Amino acid sequence: MDTHVVIMAGGIGSRLFPISTPERPKQFIDLLKVGKTLFQLTVERFMPICPIEHIWVVTAEKYIHYVREQAPGIKPSHILAEPQGRNTAPAIAYACTKIAQHYPNANIVVAPSDAYIADNDNFVDTVKTALEFTTENSRIVTLGIVPTHPATEYGYIEAGKTVLRPIKKVLSFKEKPTEDVAEEYISDGRHFWNAGIFVWNQATIDAQLRKYAPGIMELMDKIQPHLYKADESDALRVYFPQCEKISIDYAVMEKSNDIFTIPCTFRWSDLGSFQALEKVQKEL
Repeated sequence: MDTHVVIMAGGIGSRLFPISTPERPKQFIDLLKVGKTLFQLTVERFMPICPIEHIWVVTAEKYIHYVREQAPGIKPSHILAEPQGRNTAPAIAYACTKIAQHYPNANIVVAPSDAYIADNDNFVDTVKTALEFTTENSRIVTLGIVPTHPATEYGYIEAGKTVLRPIKKVLSFKEKPTEDVAEEYISDGRHFWNAGIFVWNQATIDAQLRKYAPGIMELMDKIQPHLYKADESDALRVYFPQCEKISIDYAVMEKSNDIFTIPCTFRWSDLGSFQALEKVQKEL
């Protein structure tokens, strides 16, 4: 299996200001006081899944030096610098287009760089299950976290029937709920927190983006001839800012009928607030 991992590391972590700043956002800080940054922990988390030579990072131009300093094993050509933030759909389209150039049969995991996951063995097993499911078919798997409380700060995934244990068909994605609605989600057992971790093969994501976000892929087709060449950054500066500013959730996930989820029981947090950060720190 030709597995690749794309780590999304371009956010500024504004909800944790002033600890997280546009100059040094939370993913590049040792927030958990463990001697490693959240980004470094994310890279380590994926080492049992693929070699570091198959890890890619999408980040802002001004954060490239953090990526190089904190993960020197990542190939320079695998550090993808967005000239302008356009949300996750264009970032993922760029990364997957570049992967396809050299690895057309790649199976790809996309994950944020700033989440906390407690049980790495459980996480690795879950991702490997998803990779096996997506290798040779047009399905997308997203990891759904079994909720431990009626959180109002997360989006939710509504799951339907089990298609291949433990994988379930996704019925819908739900926005951040009110507390009453979150209580209902907890009680029905069909709703899971959306962790923003996706698994697909290259052919699948290319087809899905072309179907549901054709404007973005038209621009990727203009960038494609320049990939791995001296003028790649110049082409990016011209075309990438023209991409619609849209998340992968809105662009593809909420429109496609090919989405599945694996309910996950490992401890997870997006560390998106001081309250969430303090809770995790107390557990360590």
